Amino acid sequence: MSNSPSSEVDIIIAGGGTSGLVIASRLAEADPTLSILVLEAGPPTQEDPAHTQPARYLSHLLPGSKTVRVYEGRKTEELGGRGVVVPCGQCLGGGSSVNFTVYARPAASDFDDWETTYGNPGWGSKDLIPLLKKSETYQAEGSAETHGYSGPLKVSYGGLFTNIGQQFLEVAARYDAKRSLMDDPNGLFKCNAYGVSTWIYISADDGRRSDVPHYYIYNRTYPKLEILTGYLVKRVIFEGTRAVGVEYTPNARFQPDEKQGTRIAKAKRLVLLSAGAFGTPAILERSGIGAPALLKKLEIEPLVDLPGVGENYQDHQVIFAPYLVKDEAETLDGIVRNDPEEVENWSAQWTKDGSGLMAHNGIDAAGKLRPFPDELELIGPQFRERWETYFKDVPDKPVIWCGAVSEYVGDPSTVPKRKYASIGYYVQYPMSTGYVHITSANDVSAAPDFDPRFLHRVEDLVLLRWGYKHSREFARRMPLYCGEYLPSHPQFPEGSQASCSSDGGPVAMDAPLLQYTSEDDQAIDEYSRRAVQTSWHSLGTCAMKPRGQGGVVDSRLNVYGVTGLKVADMSIVPSNVCALSVATRRTLLYCSGRRRESNNHPDAGAGNYGVPYGLTMV
Repeated sequence: MSNSPSSEVDIIIAGGGTSGLVIASRLAEADPTLSILVLEAGPPTQEDPAHTQPARYLSHLLPGSKTVRVYEGRKTEELGGRGVVVPCGQCLGGGSSVNFTVYARPAASDFDDWETTYGNPGWGSKDLIPLLKKSETYQAEGSAETHGYSGPLKVSYGGLFTNIGQQFLEVAARYDAKRSLMDDPNGLFKCNAYGVSTWIYISADDGRRSDVPHYYIYNRTYPKLEILTGYLVKRVIFEGTRAVGVEYTPNARFQPDEKQGTRIAKAKRLVLLSAGAFGTPAILERSGIGAPALLKKLEIEPLVDLPGVGENYQDHQVIFAPYLVKDEAETLDGIVRNDPEEVENWSAQWTKDGSGLMAHNGIDAAGKLRPFPDELELIGPQFRERWETYFKDVPDKPVIWCGAVSEYVGDPSTVPKRKYASIGYYVQYPMSTGYVHITSANDVSAAPDFDPRFLHRVEDLVLLRWGYKHSREFARRMPLYCGEYLPSHPQFPEGSQASCSSDGGPVAMDAPLLQYTSEDDQAIDEYSRRAVQTSWHSLGTCAMKPRGQGGVVDSRLNVYGVTGLKVADMSIVPSNVCALSVATRRTLLYCSGRRRESNNHPDAGAGNYGVPYGLTMV
């Protein structure tokens, strides 16, 4: 790490999150003569237990966390007058260092959509699967052709298979027998089944979180790579329309004693923005790239008319419904509450052999589901057109994710001290899309104008209704179940046969399904509006589309209208994916520099190794 960066380097990377560090590492390894500067807004993470011990992940979302930046959306009628709060990773490693460590990959058709629907050659599944494989060492038993076995990031089952997860799968096999169990839910080509495991970014060797800084940066030596933490990039500097550097400033959260004011770093070859779905469009807008009307309102001189900057915001809309479970349940609640005995016991086991709950995330089993005809009827006519036009003929695209989480997902200080299991469910391809735009030309920390527009489309709302009904049937059949945590469930009308209870017991596998009236459905919808939250999977705000369709970057990740400036993070994704990477609201992104065949390529000015081109989602 450096505290006095060079004033001029070959390449500047704005953002030391997941993709920024992978790119920095690969470029430094491919061409050791390249001088590279990474500017990261948050703190370092090296050997901090909050990052290396997987089970501590919820600590990053608790009040007072210094590893995330929180964005609050507009209060909307669709959410009962509240605004969605989205925590985003702000530390070296970004989402990879604070997320739930879940390993969930998209459908192959998601990648193919980027290539065929949006005209991005080289972004189909045939191109990206080799890059997926390159990034990982898959430590599952057996082998599969879509996985890699020699990459930096370890993928294993973690330190414990909880009895919550075991019971979820037992219910899946017996209650929902029309769907199968599958050994590899992340093979990219199949869905509508439950995973025997949800494999996680944890090393089977030592139980450590397998994040980007520890596996791409901290364990290697790159003499010409400088990483500066605790600094915010304000804007890109241009000479004409060519990017030649950046302005940056100390982040007062981490540099309170540092003299405030703008610094300048120059880039001889390339400026790369990798600040995420919130940070990257903000840098572009402060640099004069965006919708002219917005820029002029903030007294920013427009440089490039790109109205797509900050638009096309997408996320997965999730609910984690909490249930009460018996004392013998294996949950992470004690670790999350920081109970001394729990933390000491599990830490000792983790230190000894990398096993136990400290080497786990509590998410053992899940399914990516497509509705059968009877379930389509249950979902209702509001979803019919969406099914017919988007899902019906694409069998690898699931409609909803449903899985067990062995803990209360949230702030433990707000609920009674006991054990919980949450059954989570989220819409895989929401129709609701939003936006994020800056509100200040100079204040990098100013809250943006942000509206994720959750539940603005009824198609999303009715899927959450189905998700609640389906997941609740799972919970009440699990032997460890002993009722709902009432404050976080629907308030059904008095006398409803679907009413919740805080002192119930499990029902038989063949018990009749709960029946819901239209009033009950309304209660579930009201619950969804007050309970739905981010999945930490924000993307799309600098979409890789044709410029005339609201695109911001082309298929080589060049920003339209300028030279020497690229974007490589989840903001470039043109359409959503059925991937789960519960982090600071984002799916993990891995950009890989491809060596070009010739210096005659239009990007040759960045150097033969300098194109962050291939993107993989893992």
